[in-house]
Amino acid sequence: MGVYRDGELVEVVEREGKLSETLPPLFAELLERYDIRSVRFSRGPGSLMSVKLLYIFLKTLAIARGIELYGCESFAFSGGAPIKAVGDLYFVKEDGAIVTKRFPTPPKSAPTLPERLDALECGSDTEPLYHIPAVEV
Repeated sequence: MGVYRDGELVEVVEREGKLSETLPPLFAELLERYDIRSVRFSRGPGSLMSVKLLYIFLKTLAIARGIELYGCESFAFSGGAPIKAVGDLYFVKEDGAIVTKRFPTPPKSAPTLPERLDALECGSDTEPLYHIPAVEV
């Protein structure tokens, strides 16, 4: 997670563990240290449970604290690299559409944070992007 002031990245915060266990104490800590006015988050594609949990947590926080919420595609944080779906399926963006592709060898990618917020393509649509690959038999 990145903390930005005047559009510039000022702190990177990382936690190991399950999102459901690390997110609440992390935000409690950040809310004590910063006057959070807006949050930009990855609304998918990605792990369905993580996307749901993050959305519900942040939507609740936004309503309770009056924080502006902006949704971004996960590709904004992956540098456009494939994102793990299930098994050897990965989400990729082709011609503006999100599709799944098989990669027998996992592609290398790591989440990245831009140095400036204006580099992120985000919008007011915060509903999760639920992309569930078809089940093959």
